[in-house]
Amino acid sequence: MESTGGVRWPRGIRPSAPGSRTTRLELFYDLVFVFAFLNVTTATAGNPTVRGLVQCLVVLALLWWCWSGFAALGNVVRTDQGVAPLVGFAASAAVFVLALTLPKAFVDRPGGLSGPVVFAICYFLVRASEVTIFLWLARADREVRRRTLPFVLPVPVATALLLTAALLPQRLLDGTAEQLFRLALWLVALGVEYGAGATLHGAGWTVLSAGHWAERHALIIMVALGESIIALGLGPGTTAGLPLTWPVIIAAVLGVAVVAALWWAYFDTLALAMEQALHRTREPRARAALARDAYTFLHLPLIAGVILFALGLKGLIYEGADPTTPSWGVPLPGFDLLALYGGVALYLVTLILLGRRVLGAPRWPSAAGVALLVALVPIAGRLPELVALAVLAVAIVAAVAAQTAVDTPRRRHVRQVALEEQVASEAEQTRWRGQHL
Repeated sequence: MESTGGVRWPRGIRPSAPGSRTTRLELFYDLVFVFAFLNVTTATAGNPTVRGLVQCLVVLALLWWCWSGFAALGNVVRTDQGVAPLVGFAASAAVFVLALTLPKAFVDRPGGLSGPVVFAICYFLVRASEVTIFLWLARADREVRRRTLPFVLPVPVATALLLTAALLPQRLLDGTAEQLFRLALWLVALGVEYGAGATLHGAGWTVLSAGHWAERHALIIMVALGESIIALGLGPGTTAGLPLTWPVIIAAVLGVAVVAALWWAYFDTLALAMEQALHRTREPRARAALARDAYTFLHLPLIAGVILFALGLKGLIYEGADPTTPSWGVPLPGFDLLALYGGVALYLVTLILLGRRVLGAPRWPSAAGVALLVALVPIAGRLPELVALAVLAVAIVAAVAAQTAVDTPRRRHVRQVALEEQVASEAEQTRWRGQHL
């Protein structure tokens, strides 16, 4: 056992520190989730219905809960030291197999293994690997045990519900009723996991390093934005036999403009301000509650908004490259249009909620942007798809620019503080390296 700060740490596990940042191994974990997010989009594109959209969001929420366990683990222990990497590699393999099952997670297709059963087993393995390390830590410290145990019970309960959804509905029902019953069981499993987190009022969260916690969530937003770029780029990749046309180039530029605006809306000021607010929140319960609400809960709809936008982009460039398609494309199908505009609107709504929860500040330009997007949907539905994408790009860029202008005083202060912290950290690292390396 290793003793740190009064806590006896088991052999093979090294404690993290308040100043810790994201490790390269955690970035490796995120690579698996890149594939998982991509498969969520692909699976939903093959089932463009309301039920398919609900299934997409449920699967995404369960994936997010798995990822959140990795983030919480990396905030408490050094994931690149001792036995933690071995556990991480095993869990990453389970996440990858889980991602492979996503197109088959709700339907047991003939031949091969049962997709729903494999999903349930992989979900259990991922969540169990996360809580196992926390339980290992809890053996030596009563306070850690008190915070950890409430998170353990939901894992077998949620897994049992997913296994029941995989095995029971087809024995009782057929057709649509079977699919709805299975989806209902998934929703209950989701409610068990998130309900446990919501009822703890932050008591189960341990945020040792505010910088690490904020950085991990910022990086996963980058992963989701990267998924949108991939969705945009897969069009030309699947149309190698078709000519490069101006509509393809225009669609690519417009798509990147929307993604860039989404990046700016989060990273330019808000992400820095949220991290600083988390640093200033010193009382453990208050910090835990803030970390839970602003990051674990409210970053999920941010991810969902980006995934929905990527879903709306799929196929748009393919049609633009087809010589038989009119120059500006055909009107978008209703599902794709709602995903495209609804995803961006959901992203802005979540930023408004984050501003209110963390900073206590209204974001009226963003609210106006949401209202504008809602008002534009009926109009965009009658426009060629490239024109509809251009209208979306202009609307989101205008909303983000207006929000930036309104935030100018706060933006100047927040970015100055962030720069001073960065310079001080670099100076300290340079001093240490000069003495020890």
